[in-house]
Amino acid sequence: MSTSDLTAPDVEGVTVSENGALGLITLNRPQVLNVLNTPMKARLAEAFPAFARNPDIYAAAIEAAGERAFCAGGDVRESVSAARSNMPAARVAFKREYELIWLLECFSKPTVSLISGIVMGSGVGLTAFNTHRVAGERYKFAMPETAIGLFPDVGIAYVLARLPHEIGTYLGLTGRAISRSDAFKLGLATHCIPESEFAAIKAGLSEAWPVDTLLDERHSDPGPGELEPYNELIAKCFATDTVEEIIGRLKAASGPHAEWAQAVVADLEKQAPLSLKVTLRHIREARAMDLRQTLGVDYKLACRFLEDSDFREGVRAVLIDKDNKPNWQPADLSGVTAEMVAHHFSQLTDDGLDLPTRSEMQAARV
Repeated sequence: MSTSDLTAPDVEGVTVSENGALGLITLNRPQVLNVLNTPMKARLAEAFPAFARNPDIYAAAIEAAGERAFCAGGDVRESVSAARSNMPAARVAFKREYELIWLLECFSKPTVSLISGIVMGSGVGLTAFNTHRVAGERYKFAMPETAIGLFPDVGIAYVLARLPHEIGTYLGLTGRAISRSDAFKLGLATHCIPESEFAAIKAGLSEAWPVDTLLDERHSDPGPGELEPYNELIAKCFATDTVEEIIGRLKAASGPHAEWAQAVVADLEKQAPLSLKVTLRHIREARAMDLRQTLGVDYKLACRFLEDSDFREGVRAVLIDKDNKPNWQPADLSGVTAEMVAHHFSQLTDDGLDLPTRSEMQAARV
């Protein structure tokens, strides 16, 4: 494949380039925290197969411009607007994003994400399935979708379901952020390297230096995680299959971490009740799924949430009007019935998300 194929016209917000043996993706919308919109995701979906098929490319890297965020998520305002005017197009946009996540998981070459600042939502999806995830000193991880009437999607339920001490359930429900210390301990980040070394990493990859050696020799242990003192309490409180019981256990917590537990309760009580119950079931069921299956469920759930009022209301309250006073429907957990939750997991009227198998993806040389 020619260099021109690799450097097709870029869309606003994404630059794709070839530097020696390195295929480089740069997110470049720092003014909006590098939020991913539909054209940006489409450009990424074009770039990675081109990298895979180019024999001169040894590895791919993803970086981002700006100091505040690697990527603060997907453009949910775009999603809500599309759902109002063209629901089929809104559904297709989610489908294409989940196809991109699967493409990244099946990508045949090393992929290094160089993460500085906030990484949330779609930004997590863009990096979580890379072979190497490098956390700079300003790294912050979060999946805050329950705060906007959505759920942790982009396949991340598969990851959250496998974290120890029920920390994945805690992160998925509360949307709370963690630093690179916890992310490294949990395996969400593979290396902790100063951002001043990112240029040297790219230079080494451009010369096809072995990626493990290149990163291992620059890694330094970030120290104990901030969540570690609460591991036992999180494991105890979040190891149940109802949100009500999780909150009940947190409220009953005593001892040195009681105040922390009450703060967690306060956070949970702000989130969309329907989102909390759907998220808990999704994480629990993802324990028995592979990523491909998880993405299939993500698509069903995303389509249902596009139909709900909570997603629109959450985006309005948090991102548009910024009054942080969403009017959730139902307003509390007691109003969320088992039938409501089951409806979100029910079969769609269309064909759903039909992803190729991993072997089919590899045969297609992606």
